[in-house]
Amino acid sequence: MNPQAPVYVRAEDDAWLTAVYYRFHAWSGRRPFWAGVFTLLAGLPIAYFPYADLRLGNVTIAMATTAGSGSLIIGVLLITLGLTLWFQQGVRIFAGVASILLALVSLPVSNLGGFGMGFILALVGGCLALSWVPARPVTDEAGPLDDRGAAQAVDLGKADAMEDGFLAVPGPRETETAYASETTAHADGGRNSAG
Repeated sequence: MNPQAPVYVRAEDDAWLTAVYYRFHAWSGRRPFWAGVFTLLAGLPIAYFPYADLRLGNVTIAMATTAGSGSLIIGVLLITLGLTLWFQQGVRIFAGVASILLALVSLPVSNLGGFGMGFILALVGGCLALSWVPARPVTDEAGPLDDRGAAQAVDLGKADAMEDGFLAVPGPRETETAYASETTAHADGGRNSAG
């Protein structure tokens, strides 16, 4: 959710569908919604294809494999992880890694990951879950920003490190020398004082 977006305040003459849309939009903006959608949809073909029958006239083509129970478990776990991403945002890292691992396991176990559909959806959902972060509220204390360097300095809390609109490069400290430490060999011009 964009923290700078205006907050919707329901008017008296708004339709109920408009209110539902804005409430859903606000709900989905505070969680990894699309990661949950892709992960949930990935579980469906992985769990379905090992138990599916295709009928062409009098001919029945069964895609059942010996790993049907493994496919069902992987599919149910992916559906559960998709729902978890919607309702428990705190475990998004675990859910993202678990969905990627389940996608990789589904390749040999369940008909090449639901014929590639479930595999790709689970990978996309897991990557989206790993990359999602909650939005931080934006404060207006910094004022308008002129260039990208100024924006980075203000974001990092280093507004005092700016010189003429650019980030300052720190120089050597006064106590630093060319050597890592002052030892007796370095202090006496390279001669060892022990002998």
